[in-house]
Order: sequence, then structure tokens, then C-alpha cells
Amino acid sequence: MRRAKASLVALLLASLIASSAIAGNVSVTVLDESGKPLRDAVVFLESAQAKKLSKPLPLAQMAQRDKAFLPPLLVITSGTSVSFPNIDTVRHHVYSFSPAKRFELKLYVGTPTNPVVFDKPGVVVMGCNIHDQMIAYILVVDTPFYGTATPNGLVSINDVPPGDYSLRIWHSRLPVGSAAQKQALKVADNDAPIKVTLKGLGPQ
Repeated sequence: MRRAKASLVALLLASLIASSAIAGNVSVTVLDESGKPLRDAVVFLESAQAKKLSKPLPLAQMAQRDKAFLPPLLVITSGTSVSFPNIDTVRHHVYSFSPAKRFELKLYVGTPTNPVVFDKPGVVVMGCNIHDQMIAYILVVDTPFYGTATPNGLVSINDVPPGDYSLRIWHSRLPVGSAAQKQALKVADNDAPIKVTLKGLGPQ
């Protein structure tokens, strides 16, 4: 019996090692239409299997400091709760009318008791009803495979199971309400880096 259990454990370990060995690493450089690297572009990979693997993140946070949202862009998975602490000495009134999440946190200081649950994928544009210059974005995705571009436009997503995906790219300079750009991508265990141009961007 012990030998049988030991053999089963060894088989499971071998299977896990084999599956991790064939996982792919996706490297994408995002450029604007003039060929310049696009910092803070969000790249994510969608598929039916990716959706099954996606789980809510631990409590996330978007603060308000110096009359600005911090961070100005937050990427989370569906079902993640987000708190909105106000670190300023003035009150803020945070709201969003975006279809992916409509909510309102009326004039407050400190941290609201209940975080906001973002349970639907999409782009959530937020503002402050008191300070018009305050704008931030939460991108909610149904996949664990995502990343945000570095200043040189590079996004690296590791340990992606091989298969067929939709490669999606989004940036805050896209017109409000625009869907993330999409193209087919087949992931293998030895993929070469790719470059993608994001079209339809507004001015900086």
C-alpha cells in the first residue's frame, strides 16, 4: 500500500513538473502608431481555460493623496474587492458611471467601511465629484494572465499554459468606452517576443 501511494505521489509530481516545463512565457512590446513604446499599456490573455483559472485577488487599494488617485491605474481580476482610503485632509466624493461598475462613495475622509466589489470585467473610469482633475481607471479582467507595460513598452507574462488565446491590449488613451484591441495568439513553450501597435489612441 505504501509503495502504491509513493508511486502515485511520484506520478503526480512528475505530471506537475512536466506541465510547468511546457508552460509558455509571453513577451509583448506595445507601440503607439508612431512606433514609440507605450508605457502603462495593459496586456491580458483571454480564453475559456484562463477564465476558469482566474480568482479574485486579495483586497486591493486605490487611495486618494494630494488630490489624485493612487495608483491612477489598477488591474484586478473579477470578484476582487477594492478599498478607497482618503489620505488627504479634504473630503472626496468618488464615483463611476461605467457599465462595468457603477458606484458612489459620497463625501468622506478616512476609509469607507465597506470596500467595493468589482464583479464584472471591463474598464471602470472613476472621478471625484469635488475635484474634476481627479481621474483613475480600474481594468477588471477574467484571466490570471496579464501585465502592465514598463517605460519601454514591455509586458512579460510567465507560466502561461499552451493553447489558443485572445491577446487583448488596453490603454487609458483609448476613447472612453472603447474595447481593448484584440488579436489571436497561440502560446507554445518557446514563443518568440512579439511587437504590437495599439491603434486609435488619443493625445497624451
